[in-house]
Amino acid sequence: MNEKKINKRLFSDSPSPYNLDRRDFLKNLGGGLVITFSLGKRSVLHGKSPFLQDESDFNAYLRIGEDGRVSCLTGKIEMGQGPITSLPQMLADELDVALDKVDIFMGDTDICPWDEGTYGSLSTRVFGQTLRAAGAEARAVLIEMAAEKLSVSPDQLTVTDGVIYDVSDKTKKISYAELTKGKKITRSLDKKPPLKKASEFKVMGKSLNRVDAFEKVTGAAKYSADIQLPGMLYARILRPPALGAKRTSLDLSGAEEMDGVTIINEDDLVAVLHELPDMADIALAKIKAEYEVEETGINHKNIFEHLVKSGTDSWEVAKNGSLETGEEMSGLLFEEEYLDGYVAHAPIENHTATAVMEGDHITMWSSSQTPYPTKSDIAEALGLPEENVHLKQIFVGGGFGGKIYSPHAIEAARLAKLSGKPVQLAWTRKEEFQYDYLRPAAVVKIKSGITKAGKITSWDYNVYFAGSRGSAHFYDIPHHRTLSTSAGRDTWKVHPFYTGAWRAPANNTNTFARESQIDIMAAKAGIDPVEFRLKNLKDEKMIGVLKAAADNFGWTPGKGPSGRGYGIALGIDAGTWVAVIAEVEVNQSTGHVQVKRFSCAQDMGLVVNPQGAILQVEGCLIMGLGYALTEDIEFENGKMFTQNFDTYTFTRFSMVPEVNVVLVDSKDPNPHGGGEPAIICAGGAVGNAIFDATGARLYQMPMTPERVLEAIRKEKT
Repeated sequence: MNEKKINKRLFSDSPSPYNLDRRDFLKNLGGGLVITFSLGKRSVLHGKSPFLQDESDFNAYLRIGEDGRVSCLTGKIEMGQGPITSLPQMLADELDVALDKVDIFMGDTDICPWDEGTYGSLSTRVFGQTLRAAGAEARAVLIEMAAEKLSVSPDQLTVTDGVIYDVSDKTKKISYAELTKGKKITRSLDKKPPLKKASEFKVMGKSLNRVDAFEKVTGAAKYSADIQLPGMLYARILRPPALGAKRTSLDLSGAEEMDGVTIINEDDLVAVLHELPDMADIALAKIKAEYEVEETGINHKNIFEHLVKSGTDSWEVAKNGSLETGEEMSGLLFEEEYLDGYVAHAPIENHTATAVMEGDHITMWSSSQTPYPTKSDIAEALGLPEENVHLKQIFVGGGFGGKIYSPHAIEAARLAKLSGKPVQLAWTRKEEFQYDYLRPAAVVKIKSGITKAGKITSWDYNVYFAGSRGSAHFYDIPHHRTLSTSAGRDTWKVHPFYTGAWRAPANNTNTFARESQIDIMAAKAGIDPVEFRLKNLKDEKMIGVLKAAADNFGWTPGKGPSGRGYGIALGIDAGTWVAVIAEVEVNQSTGHVQVKRFSCAQDMGLVVNPQGAILQVEGCLIMGLGYALTEDIEFENGKMFTQNFDTYTFTRFSMVPEVNVVLVDSKDPNPHGGGEPAIICAGGAVGNAIFDATGARLYQMPMTPERVLEAIRKEKT
């Protein structure tokens, strides 16, 4: 298959999707068959069809054109995770067409169905199943139409590559293109056809290169900052030195003296605009403003104590048996505390939006994971009806949860309206750190117990402010309780920064804490870490991935710390079971940790594109090295000292290890998440490997050289 050719159809045909509006899109559809589907509980979509005037809840769309090409429309976006490839694979298989005949349109709010956003590894495992159902129904509708045309029973017909023919007389045939030529038909079925079984797949299950690879490697891919409009101005916004700071004075005279500068000063929004971005920077620097910064006394050193003190609201995630009984059964008790600091998303592409206001309509290209919610927010901010706001299809240069929220889009929209000019707003890296929604700092407290034989009998777990995702254990523990503690509705007041989703939110912190605690117990019991986990597991899927990872790694039993530098972590996220084993080398003079290799096994059900799944695992583990070893934010009183990549270190090329991936086939017919699961295990696997190499236990991430040296010194004293 020619991926370059496919992607050219997806993103480079004239007129470009980047310049396509609803009227042009519908005009270009010409004749053909529009299939609309109401798939009920199978869908997370709740919008009005762009093709129909009634209010029916149609929630998945595909279109078959006169030329036989298939248009796949989805409210999901492409930010590097690969649905631009996997979704067409799913549709092509159920519809029985060649993959290179499928064109995908993503995240355009005028021509795609409503979607709540792209996050939580939902694109393939939820929307993909909806899309498969749509393809299956479309195929059945077309067979019905063909039966009428050919005057045969539908039971006599089959489909190959978009051509329907009579199995008993192959001269009787008609193509999808011939059926749809000159027609625009809406039809659905009362009885929904079943989805195909894995044995029937022709496209799903095959490893394919990403169809957007050519554009991204050559630089042809379009992002929001690549949009250039006639008369466009670049915007810079005046920001306080810390969140919550109050402005006490403002002097705009220096910027006002510059030629070509437009100044916006409305309510909370003070901005300068210029046709050259560098001149906008200069104009911003000429503004004089003073602020009052609240002296909270909270900083990166005492934040954990602050969180525990602020934890006023706990809810029970899981419970069984009696903790008192479990502790009485225990021969050994362990009580530990784990700390995890704030982490930035730090995507390559800053939050960026390009907007133009024409009359009472606004058009925008925004780096956003949530085009439709962003559309609603813009409409509310500008006082416009939602149909007057159009977010266009665009690539997003990484999000990881940070672009679920789109304040930059609202700011760009306001500036376009107030200035009367096309505006491009790209947050600086300093703004990116200060105003992005960080992964929250968190504390986990665990008290656990085991018998002398190494069976876990008691587990008392409390996570503060990370969230509950991944907090409930999957081990065979008779007496346990898991709590998630925050400040309830006042949680946002506790943090000095905006906090939100960060790739597999909460699960990175919870997996680090849980798997470190498991390792501590295994070492104290004198049992090999793999054997200890198997001894305390009944979950067959988890047993399967652990054995697969150990076999792939070449694990040989050894009691920790063995000096080999081996570490294990297990977890569940987005419906996927995952096991990761790391091998590290620790320089005990400098504290530097070099991860030499990872072995990862995943049970993620149906794998639509194995190559894409492997890439996601590799990306997760490489990104995970950052939060495990280097990514840390220093601050005081809401003022962030970490403002760019000179002080914030994510994974560098020199840190990247060998990564080996096993995709375990559990015969599950449904796909599960692949964009997040592996990352949850990076911290736990590396921390346990550091212990195995040195005998020193790390209780706080990131596990920087300074913290590693401190742990080694404590171990020796």
